[in-house]
Amino acid sequence: MRYSALSILMNGLRGNKAWKPAWRDPAPKPHYDIIIVGGGGHGLATAYYLAKEFGITNVAVLEKNYIGSGNVGRNTTIIRSNYLLPGNNPFYELSMKLWEGLEQDFNFNAMVSQRGVLNLYHSDAQRDAYTRRGNAMRLHGVDAELLDRAAVKSMLPFLDFDNARFPIQGGLLQRRGGTVRHDAVAWGYARGADQRGVDIIQGCEVTGIRRDKGKVVGVETSRGFIGCGKLALAAAGNSSQVAAMAGLRLPIESHVLQAFVSEGLKPFIDGVVTFGAGHFYVSQSDKGGLVFGGDIDGYNSYAQRGNLATVEHVAEAGKAMIPALSRVRVLRSWGGIMDMSMDGSPIIDRTSIDNLYLNAGWCYGGFKATPASGFCFAHLLAREAPQETATAFRLDRFQRGYLIDEKGQGAQPNLH
Repeated sequence: MRYSALSILMNGLRGNKAWKPAWRDPAPKPHYDIIIVGGGGHGLATAYYLAKEFGITNVAVLEKNYIGSGNVGRNTTIIRSNYLLPGNNPFYELSMKLWEGLEQDFNFNAMVSQRGVLNLYHSDAQRDAYTRRGNAMRLHGVDAELLDRAAVKSMLPFLDFDNARFPIQGGLLQRRGGTVRHDAVAWGYARGADQRGVDIIQGCEVTGIRRDKGKVVGVETSRGFIGCGKLALAAAGNSSQVAAMAGLRLPIESHVLQAFVSEGLKPFIDGVVTFGAGHFYVSQSDKGGLVFGGDIDGYNSYAQRGNLATVEHVAEAGKAMIPALSRVRVLRSWGGIMDMSMDGSPIIDRTSIDNLYLNAGWCYGGFKATPASGFCFAHLLAREAPQETATAFRLDRFQRGYLIDEKGQGAQPNLH
């Protein structure tokens, strides 16, 4: 069923009894051309583009829990492409372009809102760094505007401009950045992949990877053995655990990244704002709640919850930027398991094990990369060659010394 204003009207007149499930609940087949481990945004997007762009439909997405239970439903919904280095800039701009046409592409309301992303700067050195980044963005055809203090104050008068410790001098603005409804992204990709013949199998945990003469031939699961021609790992913070089943050790660590939502407020922040003197970012949802976050928790964990020390740290940074937040109540928080690579940039590559492919190491940037990640991973699986914007995301770059040092915020605690 195609969603449209007409279908809403007709179903409303018929008592809304004709709606069908957004995707099927199939039993696993004995064998698939491609199995994708992980039913999050990246895994579902990969399946969607495999079917839509490359005509490969004998595909299964295996999710140990339910669709949307992982990081795709546990983030702060921000999308942007304001990157500096050649390895990152074209890739995230590809993702931004896919975001801009996503809802029409998969016929689902993902609430894409290009409300703008503003990165504040507080010193001459930060201004120069943002000038460099903005120039690099514009050279790649990406929109960027460097704003002075007066321009920022006219946009966001409630910020603390006069604090002697962190005076706001200006900011770098990308107007095409913004937010997207995270759950709807998972639902839209799942529905689109299912409509094209992909099997989305929930409650199916991978417990082992079977190899024959060094080649991956399938996976052991909680629902039995399933054979495959190619195995694609898109398990985010659990990537190390799944890869270890095949004897592969990855250059990533798993950390908790917390996100928070406040009580509902009247319209307050109409864009996304990031603090330049600390790691804090905030936007306002359509329901009125402020959605915000900061640093990862500084220890390795597979738990989807954080600790109070980071809560305090994020609250302090937020109040330093917006003093009025001291009077706002936080309603809830949650944690996602971040697969932090050693250079803060992702991995989309074949592994040293035949038939095993990897999509991991997304650190803080996984959600905004969802469309491009899925498209590029699908390209790799279908064509056996990296998509042109993802050529820098090789697994062996750590061994070869070709790190993508965009900001150095990998898994090392001293770099946060």
